[in-house]
Amino acid sequence: MSELNTSEKHPFLDFVKNNQKALTALVVIVVFVLGGYFGFTELYQKPREAKAADAMFAAEKYFAQDSSNLVLNGDGTNKGVLYIIKEYSGTSAANLAKYYAGISYFRTGDFNKSIEYLKDFSTDAKQVQAIAFGTTGDAYSELKKNEEAIAAYKKAGSYFPEDDGISSEYLFRAASLLETLGKNDEALAIYKEIKAKFPKSEKGFTADKYIYRLQVQP
Repeated sequence: MSELNTSEKHPFLDFVKNNQKALTALVVIVVFVLGGYFGFTELYQKPREAKAADAMFAAEKYFAQDSSNLVLNGDGTNKGVLYIIKEYSGTSAANLAKYYAGISYFRTGDFNKSIEYLKDFSTDAKQVQAIAFGTTGDAYSELKKNEEAIAAYKKAGSYFPEDDGISSEYLFRAASLLETLGKNDEALAIYKEIKAKFPKSEKGFTADKYIYRLQVQP
């Protein structure tokens, strides 16, 4: 039976021994970072998320009622979305508040503000995001910024093709605007796309007459 070699080297143990101070400092840093993250998340961010969500309750009610001024500025007792965006920046509720603000400003005719807030909004809810893109297109259209409007409509129409209604509607708006600009070939291509991709939608059912009209024009 061979005798145990007590002089055998252990590279890992040697490394720890030779770098003890650096490793200790690293452990302290990791603990500090994890503790800071926990403190930020549990003691700061989560309470803010909860307060912001509570503040959104009244705004959501007014949004459903198309009471745009109350959505934006509150009713004197409850805060509006503009306050929530400013006071609870970085929360999920503040992000959603940007959507409500953008739609509400569009309803009041302030199209520049509508674009500002909708462009700063993002969500994984694809139908809502498509509507945000589409409303941005509507706002650009109202401002006679036709190229920007067409780009936004195309983006809205292609973002969530699983929703036939939303997609075909915004593609149709893009095609209609292209027609008014005399870009009939581009409009025709989109009408054909609507017919091919969304044949069961309202715009898909009526696409043929627009296709025919553009094809027979001299």
